[in-house]
Amino acid sequence: MSPLPLTGERTVPGIAREQYWFARHEAVYEWLAPRCAGATILEAGSGEGYGADLLRQAGARVVALDYDEQAITHSARTYPLPHVRGNLAALPVGRVDALVSLQVIEHLWDLRGFLREVRRVADWTCLSTPNRLTFSPGLSRGRKPTNPFHVEEFDSEQLRDLLHDAGFRDVMILGLQHGARLAQRPTLIAEQIDAALSGHWPAELETFVAGVTTADFTMTADLDTCLDLVVLAS
Repeated sequence: MSPLPLTGERTVPGIAREQYWFARHEAVYEWLAPRCAGATILEAGSGEGYGADLLRQAGARVVALDYDEQAITHSARTYPLPHVRGNLAALPVGRVDALVSLQVIEHLWDLRGFLREVRRVADWTCLSTPNRLTFSPGLSRGRKPTNPFHVEEFDSEQLRDLLHDAGFRDVMILGLQHGARLAQRPTLIAEQIDAALSGHWPAELETFVAGVTTADFTMTADLDTCLDLVVLAS
C-alpha cells in the first residue's frame, strides 16, 4: 500500500523527515489508548488512520470518520476497522462511548457547532490541538494563524470556555511537551521549519529527526509552555 501523500494538513507514518511530527501526534494516542479499551470510539478527522488503528489494537471498537475522500479510501484499504466518509459539522453516527479528535479542531470553521455535535453523540471526548501560546507566539485570540491550514488556534482557558459553553461540565486539560532529550535541543522545531522551507536538510538534523519516538514526549500540567493541549471532557 502506497503512503498517503503529505499535504501539510496531516501527518503520516513512514517518512523520515516527518517523524518528529508523527511521533508528537502518536504520543497522545498512546497516552489515550488505555482509557479507550473496551469502549466504542468514533475518531472524527481520522486522516491516514494510524491513530484509529492504534486505539483498535488497544481493545477499543473504533469507527474512523473523515471528510477527505482520499484519506478515508487509503485508511479503509490499510486498517481493519469500519470507515465512514462524512462531515464533522453533522456527525453521521448514533451514540458512542467516546469521540476522539486529535489535531483537528484548529482546522474547523464552526468549532462551536462541532462541539455541540460531540456532546450529542458521545459520553466523553478527547481532543488535542496546538497550544497557541507556543505554536504561534504573539498571536492574539481570534486572529488568523499564519499556518494556512489553521482557522484558529487556542489557549487552555479559551478551550475550557468553549467546552463549557457546549455543555461539557467535567473538563481536564493537560499539555504535551518535549521530554529530556528533545528539551536539550530547543531549536529543533525552528531547524525543521527552516530545512523544509529551504529544501536543504543537514544530514545530522535529518538523522536526529528520523530517530524521534513517542518516548521523547511527556505530559505536563504546565499549560502555558506546553506544545499541545490535550483535553478529556464529559
